[in-house]
Amino acid sequence: MTLNEMVAIFVWTGAGAVLLIVLMAVDSLFTRYKDLEEIKKGNVAVTSRFVMKLLAQAYILSQSISTSNHLGEALLVSVISFVILLLVESLVEFALRRTAGLDLSEGTKANKMAHALFAGSLHLAGALIIGSCL
Repeated sequence: MTLNEMVAIFVWTGAGAVLLIVLMAVDSLFTRYKDLEEIKKGNVAVTSRFVMKLLAQAYILSQSISTSNHLGEALLVSVISFVILLLVESLVEFALRRTAGLDLSEGTKANKMAHALFAGSLHLAGALIIGSCL
């Protein structure tokens, strides 16, 4: 491995990590509770959902990096994919509240693992679908 290749790995990894932090921060703005505050309180449901959201975003980022030749392209594709995932998640959660009376956010905040796992699985499923399109 050449020095240029090693530097490229550090640059791509660093940029990906920064983007992942930014995306998770933006995602928290759309969550009806404060993720980190609930995690500090020991809310296992919120922690579980947060971990699944993080894995979903990391998977999308990994797919965009592995299929891109340019760092800017990979980051842009990840951002667009994040927006798509956020929209789809919002629509599904809205539909569940309306049709089934199931509020995944409130249930997760109330430390109900079933709600958190369902909500987190929506992120993971969406990431797998989006990732296959990249």
